[in-house]
Amino acid sequence: MKEDITLLRKEVSTLREEFRELKQTHLDVNKHYTDTLVVLRGLTQHATESAEQAANAAEFSAQCSERCLDAAARAASVPLIEAAEAASAAASSAAQSAMESAASAASAAAATAMAVAHHAEDASAQGSSVAAEASKKAAAFAAKAVMLSNKAAEFALSARTPKSTVPVADQP
Repeated sequence: MKEDITLLRKEVSTLREEFRELKQTHLDVNKHYTDTLVVLRGLTQHATESAEQAANAAEFSAQCSERCLDAAARAASVPLIEAAEAASAAASSAAQSAMESAASAASAAAATAMAVAHHAEDASAQGSSVAAEASKKAAAFAAKAVMLSNKAAEFALSARTPKSTVPVADQP
């Protein structure tokens, strides 16, 4: 009987130790999970802000392309070929900037989506939605900037192409 009690005490002691280890493991995992949530919230916030800023940059690039288009159109109507070509080049650069901004917004949206995939929290889901909308806006502005850049290039080309003239011999 004394051996049975000793054996039971040993088993209880083993169970207590295992329970302590499980409890400590649970506390460690819980702390790691909490730390990860803090990091994911920060990542979501930064990625969302980045996407919104990239969309704003794309909008400014589209506005720049629009102004360059206007400058190219005006320059093409007078003999300022270099000015038309410079405006066209500026519009092209603005369009490239808009495309880069759109890519940045898409990347930020993807990062936010990854954060949401790791932790489906309301704030993360909302951030992902904002980032996705910003990415959509940036892509639309980039497309507009490219279209305006192409029009500016057409004006520059028309400024370089000689206007049709009537030969002197054919004039009345």
